Amino acid sequence: MEGMTLPRPMAAVFAALLACACFGQAPVKKGQPQVKKQAYGKMPDGTPVDVYALTNANGMEASLITYGGALVSLTAPDRHGAFADVVLGMETLDGYRAQTAWFGALIGRYGNRIGGAQFALEGKTYKLPNNDGKNTLHGGGHGFGKQVWQGREVASAEGPAVEFSYVSKDGEEGFPGTLTVAVVYTLTNKNELKIDYRATTDKATVVNLTNHAYFNLKGAGEGDILDHEVTIDASRTTPVDATLIPTGELRAVAGTPFDFTKATAIGARIGSDDQQIKFGGGYDHNWVLDRTGAGLAKAAEVFEAKTGRVMQVLTTEPAMQFYTGNFLDGRLAGKGGKVYARRGGFCMETQHYPDSPNHPAFPSTELKPGETYHTTTVYAFSAR
Repeated sequence: MEGMTLPRPMAAVFAALLACACFGQAPVKKGQPQVKKQAYGKMPDGTPVDVYALTNANGMEASLITYGGALVSLTAPDRHGAFADVVLGMETLDGYRAQTAWFGALIGRYGNRIGGAQFALEGKTYKLPNNDGKNTLHGGGHGFGKQVWQGREVASAEGPAVEFSYVSKDGEEGFPGTLTVAVVYTLTNKNELKIDYRATTDKATVVNLTNHAYFNLKGAGEGDILDHEVTIDASRTTPVDATLIPTGELRAVAGTPFDFTKATAIGARIGSDDQQIKFGGGYDHNWVLDRTGAGLAKAAEVFEAKTGRVMQVLTTEPAMQFYTGNFLDGRLAGKGGKVYARRGGFCMETQHYPDSPNHPAFPSTELKPGETYHTTTVYAFSAR
């Protein structure tokens, strides 16, 4: 191809195909589960970034890159068995490095916000970068979603799997302790994307890991998500102040725009004259899940009527941030050159509560030496 110039949009399609073969919408043949590794690009210092393409026995595909441990594509079948990529993302490594939406990234050391960009632990105050006004968001401007992880294929009886690992040094982005993290993505033969997080530390620290995938069950770049019907198994939220930091209150959703205990279209009440809606510019809040026990439990379900696609979220975590792409502005072109308009995707980030280190009444996010942080989240896909 040397010396050849490809016209748009052919150049975009060609770049996408080089990155991963699963950005299209054609039906995929069933076959043997597999993992394929390819070069994806290089960082400015020459560090290589790879892409791992996972295919399960049903032909469902997921692609993940070692930059940010990001999920860059995920195909799911509609009611007719046709596959489409249902996660938003960029086409190239440069695109991922430039964007600030955290598309598909692994988030840490602390997912969501920490108020005032500081917290106290064992009598010492730790100051963090204030990359979200006066607060810290997603571990700081150089958090885990901006780092290059080590990737390797791992064996799993459930389906093709890849492990991403990263060592966060003591003091990185202000957080104490050297944190050793391993995240396993498994594309199960039940059409689930399973994410298993583990971490250990050599000094007391705080940890809250999650994934920041944006979903659109019609297909990435295929309009907004306001018609998606959502159910969230939660009767309370943690209301926030004007900077989106929890006030400490646990507030009942009954009688408010935050009541998704029964299936409701995202757009049904997103424009409500509600102070919390105004603070978030839509939904950008933490739901306290109605769960019992410590195992996997259902957190949410999303249904898209046009395609029939259904996504269920199951997790071991106590809460979930539901975000409706309020800060997407229609200026960002993603895969295939498609523009991501406001509310063109939604996130369901399983987690502990935001700003927990500054709220002793919230479930603790402290991790001590000798302990292992371990959480699991599953995104399960079907159609009806």
